[in-house]
Amino acid sequence: MRIKGSTLAALLGLTVVFSSLLTMVAMDSERSLLGQTLSTFLDKVGITTPTPAQPQAGRATPSEAESLKKIYEVYGLIKENYLEEVDAQKLVDGAINGMINSLDDPYSVYMDPKSAEQFTESIHSSFQGIGAEVTMEGGKVTIVSPFKGSPAEKAGLRPNDQIVSVNGEPLEGLDLYQAVLKIRGPKGTEAKLEVIRPGLRDHLTVIVLRDEIPLETVYSETIQRNGKTFGKIEVTQFSTNTGVRFKEELEKFEKAGVDGLLIDLRGNPGGLLNVVVEMGHLLVPDKGIILQVEDTGGKREVMNSTLTDKKPYPITVLIDKGSASASEILAGALKENGYKLVGQPSFGKGTVQNSMELGDKSQVKMTIAKWLTPSGEWIHKTGIEPNVPIEQPKYYQAAPINLDTGSLKYDQNGEAIKNLQIILEGLGFPPGRADGYFDEKTVTAVKAFQKLNELPMTGEVDEKTATLLQELLVKKMKDPANDMQLQAAIQVLDKEVKK
Repeated sequence: MRIKGSTLAALLGLTVVFSSLLTMVAMDSERSLLGQTLSTFLDKVGITTPTPAQPQAGRATPSEAESLKKIYEVYGLIKENYLEEVDAQKLVDGAINGMINSLDDPYSVYMDPKSAEQFTESIHSSFQGIGAEVTMEGGKVTIVSPFKGSPAEKAGLRPNDQIVSVNGEPLEGLDLYQAVLKIRGPKGTEAKLEVIRPGLRDHLTVIVLRDEIPLETVYSETIQRNGKTFGKIEVTQFSTNTGVRFKEELEKFEKAGVDGLLIDLRGNPGGLLNVVVEMGHLLVPDKGIILQVEDTGGKREVMNSTLTDKKPYPITVLIDKGSASASEILAGALKENGYKLVGQPSFGKGTVQNSMELGDKSQVKMTIAKWLTPSGEWIHKTGIEPNVPIEQPKYYQAAPINLDTGSLKYDQNGEAIKNLQIILEGLGFPPGRADGYFDEKTVTAVKAFQKLNELPMTGEVDEKTATLLQELLVKKMKDPANDMQLQAAIQVLDKEVKK
């Protein structure tokens, strides 16, 4: 098996990126049955396809070939008898999508030539959109994780949010790529998203201003604590140059003689398999196992680190619900090789995909294997448990304030009021309740906020009050002192140094 690299999580223009960790594994000696049967079908219906140099597909059995005749028969019936004229390519794409959808696997998808081209280009450049990775769960477009500093993150989108409409256009019935084309768009344009958030009864309205999404994926800083210096490297995604950038920052810290290393993988939706393996060679000690990959026949390939000695400093890793795929590979490798994880259980994606190009430059991405932790554990749909579980303060879960039906005021009730009460409490203006009823105490809390910030003391939350509430909440969440997971990880590092 040769690792090719590339992932659907690697930024498809939307920057809504699709499915966490599309790990691609190139197969030089074989190609899926799907590849040949689709090519045969296209040839039969008169759509010619070029034949670039590529692996040959496996042969369909006689019974399978007989069954595939149905596709051609139905195609002919539609072309000859349907009331209106039908586009041939649309029929073929529908047949392909039907086969892929029947797998009931959100990580197996079909990309038409346009989507495939955009995907390929986006791996190596910046792109415009909202900056989030999405997958399809239960027929709904679901956020895996917004990217660091992206419009999606700034607008308050969170892992597991489900987008049901864009600018008033419902996404129901669309496949993932069709939905993504609705969500993404030029820099400076607005995407008004209708969102279902787990735990909330009412739908949310989230307005995201699309922007240019850069491909910088590695951020570093130093942290001082109790006379010690810790290096912190945040990895937001495993993209093409992430391994190189990580090595550069790691070497800077090692040259400076840091006392410990903190790797922040929170909100990292995954990325390229070869890149996470590359990083594993820098961190996993004693030539330990980074991961195992098991194919459909149960055969396992074990990938070991080339690092001989353990680092002379402790390492702690931060994870959360938005840490998926390649993030989980790295977190699992470090945990099972003696390092501590801090935060929340990870997303839980343990499958490997291969992307295969068809004759007309469209692509089929499908699950062809699963990856396992060094000990052989499959974390799919369960995630990885941290050694030190830490939840963030409740206000970290607050949604953008929704004023679609007007100002929020006395005697109103609902999820929007409950969300407001969480924000007020988080900013130090306790409303006395958090059940979603706008009572006198909530009015008092709003007035106190308005007075302190030189706003008219109406006791109602209008656009100006809502905007300032959200700005101050974001500012508070960005303050490292309020990041309970980060503070816990630093404390763990401090204790490890003392050992």
